[in-house]
Amino acid sequence: MGLETNKVTYKKSWTLVKLNEFCTRISDGVHFKPEYINEGIPFISVKDVYNDKVHFDNCKYISLEAHKELIKRCFPEKDDILITKSGTIGRMALVPEKPEFSLFVSVALIKNIKERIDSKFLKFCLENFLNHINIAQDIKGGLLKNFHLEDIRQTLIPQLPISEQLNIVLKLEELFSELDKGIEDLKTAQLQLKTYRQSVLKWAFEGKLTNENVKDGALPKEWKIVDLKEVCEIKRGKSKHRPRNAPELYGGNYPFIQTGDIRNANGGYIKRYSQTYSEIGLAQSKLWPKGTLCITIAANIGETAILDFDACFPDSVVGLLSKSDVLLNKYLNYFFISFKQKLEELAPATAQKNINVDILEKVNIPLAPFTEQLKIIQEIESRLSVADKMEESIAQSMQQAEALRQSILKKAFSGELV
Repeated sequence: MGLETNKVTYKKSWTLVKLNEFCTRISDGVHFKPEYINEGIPFISVKDVYNDKVHFDNCKYISLEAHKELIKRCFPEKDDILITKSGTIGRMALVPEKPEFSLFVSVALIKNIKERIDSKFLKFCLENFLNHINIAQDIKGGLLKNFHLEDIRQTLIPQLPISEQLNIVLKLEELFSELDKGIEDLKTAQLQLKTYRQSVLKWAFEGKLTNENVKDGALPKEWKIVDLKEVCEIKRGKSKHRPRNAPELYGGNYPFIQTGDIRNANGGYIKRYSQTYSEIGLAQSKLWPKGTLCITIAANIGETAILDFDACFPDSVVGLLSKSDVLLNKYLNYFFISFKQKLEELAPATAQKNINVDILEKVNIPLAPFTEQLKIIQEIESRLSVADKMEESIAQSMQQAEALRQSILKKAFSGELV
């Protein structure tokens, strides 16, 4: 049956044949997880195939004995094609010469007959094909979380002389080389922006945004270092009832904030919530006032956001209420954003990393005079606003680059490039 092909436009004079006819084997990796070891033969899954390459940096490893058994089903060799077929589908790579590796079921292996179809040509052909089908939809109309090997085998591919295939590959590589250079420049700019954001926050709490002559390692004269507990009330959220998912706790008028709501606020204000407490839920919890700074203390440690309404939250979140005449909550929020990595380092080395109120109470915060805190917030927001606009521009350019790549592929397989 194959995946849909009616949205793919090929040159009218080309003959289309099923991919299976160009291959000696189309298979996926093993359908079970073998025993992993610290060092051995790389075991590649969907997460290891991206950016047109097979990545071995963070892969799992299996024993040589297990590998010898697994390659009876699926043995990758140089210039075979890998394509991810579940989870994130459609990412491809040519098999490198070394090292030898085994495959998990989430990755398919295409052993094309090199004398009939060039590997790079076939990879470009499949990329063009996947760009044109409705990859969000299954053949049966549901969400496509994976596709079947038989769908790949039955996919129609143009049958061309090798010389014509190589001409198309040469032209595509020439055009994509220029495009990829532009994309690399955009990615570099993104990294530079990330570094700049970190630098802005670092300068802010060194006093350098509002004081011209501050020396490295010193704070402005009127600043001081204080323990957080000196300038802030620090308490965990409450959720006493067991089980926590008891239906009578929910569905009322009191917003119930969870760690995901804090993460989604992206360091700003929490303006949305997905759950509410009833009167029963409120009775076993606590309603925190608008303006409370929320900080996550387990799993994703140190995510912060400010309540834009009164709300409850569980004990996986700590509420920080600044002394209003000493410390601005936005100033404290930006401090914790700059301090996030160090806060994670303070977490005890246990299986499930987390921090607690005791750790937070002892955090040292560079405290600027109250009026200067306002200026620091303004400086931070002004500079980060410029960075945000640049980020948006880069994101648009990345989208345009991807659209251009798809357009080039379409022209190549419509016979308009060569």
